[in-house]
Amino acid sequence: MSSVQARLEELGLTLPEVAAPLAAYVPAVRSGSYVQTSGQLPLVDGKLPVSGKVGAEVTAEEAKDLARTCALNALAAVKSVAGDLDRIARIVKVTGFVASAPDFTGQPGVINGASELFGEVFGDKGVHARSAVGVAVLPIDAPVELEVLVELAD
Repeated sequence: MSSVQARLEELGLTLPEVAAPLAAYVPAVRSGSYVQTSGQLPLVDGKLPVSGKVGAEVTAEEAKDLARTCALNALAAVKSVAGDLDRIARIVKVTGFVASAPDFTGQPGVINGASELFGEVFGDKGVHARSAVGVAVLPIDAPVELEVLVELAD
């Protein structure tokens, strides 16, 4: 068992199957030593556990948990092209999108759900650059979406 897989299990987390694309794209692409994921929604078994805008139908705490789910889905996408999560040298960049009610300004706290998960799993290799952006709407009315750029070791 890989050390990343063992760490996920220690944390009580299960890496899901790669989420099926909702349109004409692939979940992740490798270019040289980097893997870029497509936007990962918080799908669980192919469905959204909750939908709507953060700060309206969805609380910030619920959205933070959904960001963790997005991060797990992103790791599954990375594994699908890298073969082994132990090849991850660094989480380079996380871009988080939060479907926000007009007065909601807590996007960074929501995306902390993903950032904290990467730190718990990868330690110093999980420390990354990040953007947290509020948007009007996301695909299938998802509250959160995440893109991740990962550097692989040879």
